[in-house]
Amino acid sequence: MKNAKEARIENIYQLEGRVPISRAIPFGLQHVLAMFVANIAPLIIIASVAVYNGQPFTAVETARLLQNCMIIAGIGTLIQLYPIWKIGSGLPVVMGLSFTFLAACLSTASQDYGVMVGGIIVGGVFEGILGLTAQYWRKIITPLLSSCVVIAIGLSILNVGVSSFGSSGAYPLGSWQNLLVATITLAAALIFHTTLKGVAKQLYVLLGMLVGYVVSIFFGMVDFGVMGDTIKEMGIVAVPQLFAFKPVFQPGAILSFCLVFIVSAVETIGDTTATCTGGLGRDITAKEVSGSLCVDGFVSAISGGVFGCSPITSFSQNVGLISMTHVVNRFCIMFGALAMILGGLFPPIGAFFTTLPDCVLGGCTVIMFGSIMMAGIHMMLEAGVNNRNTLIAATSICLGVGVTQVDGFFDNLPAIFGDIFAGNMVAGVFVVGLIMELCLPKDPARYEARDEDIKK
Repeated sequence: MKNAKEARIENIYQLEGRVPISRAIPFGLQHVLAMFVANIAPLIIIASVAVYNGQPFTAVETARLLQNCMIIAGIGTLIQLYPIWKIGSGLPVVMGLSFTFLAACLSTASQDYGVMVGGIIVGGVFEGILGLTAQYWRKIITPLLSSCVVIAIGLSILNVGVSSFGSSGAYPLGSWQNLLVATITLAAALIFHTTLKGVAKQLYVLLGMLVGYVVSIFFGMVDFGVMGDTIKEMGIVAVPQLFAFKPVFQPGAILSFCLVFIVSAVETIGDTTATCTGGLGRDITAKEVSGSLCVDGFVSAISGGVFGCSPITSFSQNVGLISMTHVVNRFCIMFGALAMILGGLFPPIGAFFTTLPDCVLGGCTVIMFGSIMMAGIHMMLEAGVNNRNTLIAATSICLGVGVTQVDGFFDNLPAIFGDIFAGNMVAGVFVVGLIMELCLPKDPARYEARDEDIKK
């Protein structure tokens, strides 16, 4: 009787508490669908250039890696939701493969996949140690710096949302068919959000996707043959292939991955902070920061060393979804994590998710990605918009974002600068912001007169 009383639909807005399973499953699936394509995309790109023992990857090897990446994403999410020892934040954080590491992975995997695996193992352990020692360095990540990072995270994936909005496998980018389906999906989501009441209203993203999916079938965008091919190659049930790649520990690759893992740590702090402020309405604790970074690092080491996948990190898409729906219940999101694991163990499930056209996802994600940026702006306002903070935010965002817009900016510098900053505005914003935070005087009197001028 006690458990029955605890299972209430209103608990979706609470971190703790049980929700009726019939309601928890769709809410959990909503989180998975919001990040599914983004989770498998990095590995598809990496596998297309990867070489192991002098041979390129076959279609079956790539399929097995995709199977593994869904499993490790689900495992990482479960550990974030329900911590083991000091590993895990206990927050509604969804984990998945990260685009942040794409440049480093492409560079090493094209030489030898084992070099990539070795770099991920050492780099992951390095970030995990950073997580365990977060109490000693966490204070340098100020609320203002966190807000700048969150804004950069939002800006960095806006193009992903817009690209998805105009894409599908059936028609060229920006074709009227893609744009129409995406617009119908977006309109359906907005209509559901404005007309539905109660908790059903918070399923508007999933419902919008369902409408868009049905419409996309009539436009010939859904290829059900993919499911048949997957079943033929891997069967109904497939045991994941573990320890398939022997790690190679190359110093240069290890250094590159360790540097990018620092950037990933900053992104994770930004995501989890935004999750707390936007979903739970409170500041993040030091214990939660430490636990989230430990998952980011240690589970990434497992992702590479055991499953042969690229590193995982917290998904910004989930932050946007939480900011919009305020569904933060761990029990609900757990079903999303279980769906990812089942998608790996039962290939037809994962294959079904891959039939979802990009334009259907884009119809919903454009709102979600914009919500991340707005969450960062809200955090910045709470940090205070005085003259010092304005200088730091303006300079870090301008330089960090700006260098990613200029091709060849780092061509005359060591390659490592381009690897880290050219395609990752979050890294640039963080580094510039951190330097300014440490170097600019914090004496309010130095800025008092200028602040008064701004107010006038």
